[in-house]
Amino acid sequence: MVTIMPTLYIIATPIGNIEDISLRALRIFKEIDHLACEDTRITRKLFSKYDIILPKNMFSYHEHNEQHAGNKIISLLQNNIDVALCSDCGCPLISDPGYRIVSEVLELEFQVEVIPGPCAIETALMSSGMPTSSFTFLGFAPPKSGKRINSFIKEANSPHTLIYYESPHRIGKFLTDAKEIYGNRIIAVCIELTKKFQSIHKGWLFDICDEFQNKKIKGEIVVVISGNNPKFIKGDQ
Repeated sequence: MVTIMPTLYIIATPIGNIEDISLRALRIFKEIDHLACEDTRITRKLFSKYDIILPKNMFSYHEHNEQHAGNKIISLLQNNIDVALCSDCGCPLISDPGYRIVSEVLELEFQVEVIPGPCAIETALMSSGMPTSSFTFLGFAPPKSGKRINSFIKEANSPHTLIYYESPHRIGKFLTDAKEIYGNRIIAVCIELTKKFQSIHKGWLFDICDEFQNKKIKGEIVVVISGNNPKFIKGDQ
């Protein structure tokens, strides 16, 4: 006899365009009674858009209450109740909390089922026109210049395409430090991916750096930098 274990569903949601939701994600949202989400207000908008009745138990799960909310998820599973987890946009666990609870759930031998979907990493990579055979996602670079430069130095000789998240108010400083360490490589600054005012700024790092100095930017940013390959680096630095 096969025993069906309670399941934690990890659900990806749109990164910008609300139409980029999978049929499977919508089905799970309709079926689930217990949903942990980064910001309940944002998730409510998604449910409203698709005329889905809100779960009976909808609670927040983010970096400031990760332990407490994680304990709640474990308690529900231990009571043989399925739970779903989503973030405001994109894939949970990617630059968002979640890996700890997934690890704990697996250790307790409950099931984890991922409902894949939109992710800014792959969207930016495909939009950049850079090599996709191998890439390294590095999340947000350190906010302070010294630590940021040290982190860049560690990746300077990597042959893989590099992908970073960055905030609008730090992008100019990010590019200045990247210019110092990476040299004049091909780069793409991807802003507001999949949204109405999406823009992709691709070119040589020195030129893109100049373009973004003192430029006011709004929205989410993903930076894609070519790996250490002569084909993508200008020698006249």
